[in-house]
Amino acid sequence: MATIKRRSNAVWNGSGLQGSGKLDSTSGVLHETPYSFASRFTSEDGKAGTNPEELIAAAHAGCFSMALSFQLDGAGFTATSIHTEAVLTMEGDASGFSITSILLNTHAVVPGISSEKFHELANTAKEHCPVSKALSSVSIHLEATLEHA
Repeated sequence: MATIKRRSNAVWNGSGLQGSGKLDSTSGVLHETPYSFASRFTSEDGKAGTNPEELIAAAHAGCFSMALSFQLDGAGFTATSIHTEAVLTMEGDASGFSITSILLNTHAVVPGISSEKFHELANTAKEHCPVSKALSSVSIHLEATLEHA
């Protein structure tokens, strides 16, 4: 098997509460993308910048959608579309914050597949996508909806 490495960089300046940082990735998708305490914990509209939890949710939604596509391909089906929203929940207590759960809410159009087969393959994708495996200490729930074209 091949080894794949991906890199991103974070630079932080200042205190935890008042400071801020920037994120960069090799692909350029993240380029001096701002993040801060406000963007992580208080920006209701999410426009103050990104945060690690948003990036984890995006990675999980993308990984799961691609894993589901591969599961469908392997079973002889091709999705017309797969749309996945990952909702990450983070809760705080006296010891700090923890990611407690992720809900994968996916809607797919897959011609010719039964609902039972679709749900079987969606659950397999959830269990085997690399991001799900990396997040195995977090409760991951799947709501999969098969839509008709």
